[in-house]
Amino acid sequence: MNKIAQTPAKKPVDILFDKYAESHQDKTNKLIHWICVPLIVFSLLGLIWQIPFPQLSFLGQYQTFFNWASFLIAFALYYYFTLSPVLFFMMIWIIGLMSYGIVQLEYWQAADGPAAWLIFLVIFVLAWVGQFIGHKIEGKKPSFLEDVKFLLIGPIWLLHFICKKIGLKY
Repeated sequence: MNKIAQTPAKKPVDILFDKYAESHQDKTNKLIHWICVPLIVFSLLGLIWQIPFPQLSFLGQYQTFFNWASFLIAFALYYYFTLSPVLFFMMIWIIGLMSYGIVQLEYWQAADGPAAWLIFLVIFVLAWVGQFIGHKIEGKKPSFLEDVKFLLIGPIWLLHFICKKIGLKY
């Protein structure tokens, strides 16, 4: 009896990570991604959060918790859940922390601080400049230029390294 060793089929999320990793091999580019990807997510959420949202009276006191960023968050989290419930759960916590930071910047703005949208815009632009510098160093185009869904893969690609480091199956 001859047994052939079969390797288990890769999960869709691992296939996406492998494809994403093709243009993320250089150590400097990876380091830049560890800094810039979270900043891009934070600033993008912040910018979308700032877009005026219609008043929905049925939400009552909870109106302030619902904005245009809510739709982006819901879409992204649903996508993450379809790929990996563990990474989805981790992203809930990260988005929660980012949301807290966004609200704190809104409070600062309300207390005569700088315009929150301007802070988010500066972070967004600088983080993207960093990303493109990283890819220039790498010598490869960013993955999202090939497929836009890789804009959503970047954050969980970073989280999967944390999962591997602590031995958490995602």
